[in-house]
Amino acid sequence: MSAPKPSTQVNAAASKGIMRPVNRFLEQWIPSALTFAIVLTLIVAVLAFIFTDAGPTDVVTGWGEGLAGLLEFMTQMCLILLLGHILANTGPVRKLLAWLARVPGNATFAYVFVFVVAALASLITWGLGLVVGALLAREIAVQSRERGIKVHFPLLVAAGYSGFVVWHMGYSGSGPLTAATPDSFLSESLGGKTVPVSETIFAGWNLLAIAGVIIVCALLFLLVAPKAGATVYELPAAVSSEGQSEVDEEVVTPADRIDASRILTLVVGLALVAYLIIHFAQGGGLTLDIVNWSFLALILLLVRNPFELIHLTKEAASNVGEILLQFPLYAGILGIMSSTGLIAVFSDAFVSISNTTTFGVLALLSAGLVNFFVPSGGGQFAVQGPIMLDAANQLGVDPSIAIMAVSYGDQWTNMLQPFWALPVLAIAGLKMRDILGYTVITFLGSGVVMAAALLLVSL
Repeated sequence: MSAPKPSTQVNAAASKGIMRPVNRFLEQWIPSALTFAIVLTLIVAVLAFIFTDAGPTDVVTGWGEGLAGLLEFMTQMCLILLLGHILANTGPVRKLLAWLARVPGNATFAYVFVFVVAALASLITWGLGLVVGALLAREIAVQSRERGIKVHFPLLVAAGYSGFVVWHMGYSGSGPLTAATPDSFLSESLGGKTVPVSETIFAGWNLLAIAGVIIVCALLFLLVAPKAGATVYELPAAVSSEGQSEVDEEVVTPADRIDASRILTLVVGLALVAYLIIHFAQGGGLTLDIVNWSFLALILLLVRNPFELIHLTKEAASNVGEILLQFPLYAGILGIMSSTGLIAVFSDAFVSISNTTTFGVLALLSAGLVNFFVPSGGGQFAVQGPIMLDAANQLGVDPSIAIMAVSYGDQWTNMLQPFWALPVLAIAGLKMRDILGYTVITFLGSGVVMAAALLLVSL
């Protein structure tokens, strides 16, 4: 499907004027995330030469020894994305999305509805939220067209992607979960301790911030929705609902019949559920591994057989390729900063410009900037997490504030950063310039709420 050309008559000021230079800049000057990781490695190496006593041998050794430092974390991040994509494409979830697409009775409600559903899905797992937002936007566009309801498709897709703005506040937030995982790469910065998710993800102030972001952004989508009679770009008539791709495997041999049986996936799924119940009953906490096993258990219970699970895995696997290449580079960057003492240099500089009240907001702003160069939330925590935790320790700021401030900054500028929008845009058949005028509104609204939350909790 070719990319739509949204109407310039739509009532949304953010899609006009000021956003045109931003669109041109992003399209012409923002390279791939892998290129950013390589360039950032070189920058950090040069900074180590300038601001520390490290020599070339020290920097290269720290980098090389650090490359393997995040292998476990890299696998955990890949699994979150992989399992989220698989879960979103299981038969029951696709049927649920088709049913949800019938809920909106008018175009204005459709934009808000897509945003809220995508936000809730992102709070469950970011991989699920990304795919659900795109699939639901497409399904609603198809069904609205069939019912004679005119919806502006780019705004619908923007609403679906905007739900991603809360992902790091939720169940799969890589920063908070890493801090809650024993012996993670943040352990040293935390003095060998962990920060339970009750103090980050499930803290009362974070839950209020989630509600605030969703409410404010939903109201903003109401305000920018095209007025009655405005020209809108509908989904092309040739585009229909994709539906779930059928898994048609030939069953001939006894081995084929085993692969086509639901018993094996059901048994393993139930076993995982039993393990999770025992884990929590015995006082176990929420960690990255537990989050992944809970998603895997749900997938195993929802798929029809191993054939379907293999098929869905093959479809989802292409999404994790860039992470596998980027994370060793992020680990190398962390290795340089740790071995040369550059972390202390950065944290001391941050301490010099902040205090206990302003720390959270300044950390949010710095994390939002870093996210343009390190678009992966997990990768960003590898690079920036130790710096912010060390600065928080020097100022006497609760580490939970540092953790959530970096989390907020990472998810916040995703509304301008095209990296994570790519899978959504691929499903929708759009380009970043088609939705950026709307996602910048999410960027502004969510930023105000998150900054206010960090400021209030720091008082």
